[in-house]
Amino acid sequence: MSSPRSSHRRQFLQNTATAVGAMLTATHVSQSPLLLGAERKSGAGEVVIGDGAHTYRCIHHWGNDALPAGHGYGNASHGVAIDAEGMVYITHNGEPGSIFVFDSEGRFVRSMGDVHASQNGRGRSSASGHGIDIRSEGGEQFIYLAPANPVMGFTKMSLHGELVWQKGRDEILGDANLLGQADIKFRPTNTSFRPDGGFYLGDGYGSGYLYHYDAEGQFVNAIGGPGTEEGRFRTPHGQWLDERGDAPLLVVADRANERLQWFNMEGQHVKTLGGFLFPADIDAQGDLLLVPDLHARITLLGKDDEFVAQLGDDPAWRAEVLRDNFAMRRTPEKCPPGKFVHPHDACFDPDGNIYVAEWVVGGRVSKLVRV
Repeated sequence: MSSPRSSHRRQFLQNTATAVGAMLTATHVSQSPLLLGAERKSGAGEVVIGDGAHTYRCIHHWGNDALPAGHGYGNASHGVAIDAEGMVYITHNGEPGSIFVFDSEGRFVRSMGDVHASQNGRGRSSASGHGIDIRSEGGEQFIYLAPANPVMGFTKMSLHGELVWQKGRDEILGDANLLGQADIKFRPTNTSFRPDGGFYLGDGYGSGYLYHYDAEGQFVNAIGGPGTEEGRFRTPHGQWLDERGDAPLLVVADRANERLQWFNMEGQHVKTLGGFLFPADIDAQGDLLLVPDLHARITLLGKDDEFVAQLGDDPAWRAEVLRDNFAMRRTPEKCPPGKFVHPHDACFDPDGNIYVAEWVVGGRVSKLVRV
């Protein structure tokens, strides 16, 4: 990790903040104050955000210029994952397919994921791309996709889109003895992996359960269910394997309860941590947990789950984002550099850079390059 920024840089930022703020106001980017610790990069529309070991050069709308004609994120960009070769996969609600693939330089590689796209009645596709994660199994990499759509199956496929299997609503709810219950819905949001080869499917917009499957894809049990008490969830939107301690734990972004919850590999609740703003998903690297907070910031937790950075955090800007039932998501161009509207997913690359996909109309992917 990089060393703390010098006092020389801090003085430079103080001297330039006023001029940059005036420039942003003049171009009607936002009326909120410039993010402290943000430095405009000449000619590139970039800023530097964060401080010390958690300082990043922020590149918004990463990859947009490379999208071919007829390709777009539609109602939102949703999930982000990186394969072993550094290719970046972004799920979306646009067309074509439900996934766009880029190389690490932001060059477009291909669209895929037609399995989670459907015709919308006007001769055009409408995708339901949502949660995406990638794992190596037996020397080959596979994508696990949760479509946030009750009629589309939870899917495993190759990196080029060849279908391995699908699990639909009736199969999953039937395995959990929930099928036919009037108050049980099904709209899965994300998946995560276990060290024994098993995996979890989070039914974040549906039943509020996490479904545990073994390495052969056989159902094991269901964890959680709706509620506010520890061990239960209100929108378990994302989850990840936390291997920072002595034993691996499942950590869940319990979004509407505004907290993270940890469980052991037997599904028993271990601990809870509050202080979040609609945490949407989780990634881990070294001692860090990365948590995109849907309400306009990115949170980093240290080894002991302490808050070590909250990138883009600005209460005044957040009030604008949340105003009028999230109206800002329809005009993400009003978001000033160095801030976020609705971070929906985020992940590290091997160099410690961070990719962020936001839930905004037209999509917005940012690359945070570690300084």
